[in-house]
Amino acid sequence: MEKIYPKKLEKGDQIRVVAPSRSMSIISKEVREIANQRFSDLGLNLTFGEHVEESDKFNSSSIESRISDIHEAFSDNDVDGIITVIGGFNSNQLLDYIDWEIIRENPKPFCGYSDATILNNAILEKAGLVTYYGPHYSTFGQKYHLGYTLDYFKKCLMNDEPFEIKESENWTDDKWYENQEERSLIKNEGWTEIKKGRAEGTVIGGNMGTFSLLQGTDYFPKMKDFILFVEDDDLAGESSAVEFDRYLQSVLQQNNLKNILGVVIGRFPKASKMTNEKIRKIINSKKSLKDLPVIAGVDFAHTDPQITFPIGGKVKITAGNSPKIKFLKH
Repeated sequence: MEKIYPKKLEKGDQIRVVAPSRSMSIISKEVREIANQRFSDLGLNLTFGEHVEESDKFNSSSIESRISDIHEAFSDNDVDGIITVIGGFNSNQLLDYIDWEIIRENPKPFCGYSDATILNNAILEKAGLVTYYGPHYSTFGQKYHLGYTLDYFKKCLMNDEPFEIKESENWTDDKWYENQEERSLIKNEGWTEIKKGRAEGTVIGGNMGTFSLLQGTDYFPKMKDFILFVEDDDLAGESSAVEFDRYLQSVLQQNNLKNILGVVIGRFPKASKMTNEKIRKIINSKKSLKDLPVIAGVDFAHTDPQITFPIGGKVKITAGNSPKIKFLKH
């Protein structure tokens, strides 16, 4: 299937907010007001899916409601881009109900992370559309320390030029949505070269646990010459290293994936207790990663700030004393 790169966003464009997993009803008034202003400052106009406020006992809504909003967002000619409200746990419920032809015939930027990993990769596989792993609508509701995230959102979604990622100065994994005024900044010690080397290939991946849910399905990307971008949350707590290890092993054993060229790993939250030593041990245990470049601690994951990058786009990575990542086509 021919790959489709959607048209970049421009000032005056309309962005539709959809809730493929958790409902917008959990987002506070303060966060909404700040997020709305952030988009306005970018020159982007927000509209919201008809069913984004619906909420059941899982803080989500019916499959029918979520599918309706996604189909409407892609079908509406006045909508120029789509962004998810927030993450969650059940986007994979939608896959058997999506009309992929609607998406293929109406290509536009689709952005989200975490549980949106399901849609990011399934849309690439079934519709051929390059999507974007980046901030949710709710992410834009941060009152402070959002500059880095906004910068890379613009570089990826509002500009055609190749761009190189630079390390953030600081990072956080605090519950900013509970207290906007007391943020805990952590000095960024930089990215880590786990294995040296250079590679250029197609980006797939996202949240590791969520990405793994696609294994064995028709929605898992069939990809040659790929570079795996993966991150994980801290749901497993101190068992995060064990969970990441077996998820990665399982992904690397998929027959659909041919010729992995490298791995880029996002920053782990503090509660995961993940260390570079643990990551290095995990990577060194993978036969298929022998002599391939691997970079860890990159600014994407369940921490802030975060980059936006293309699922299905082209990237060049250099793992050495000063690791480099450059997105060539997005």
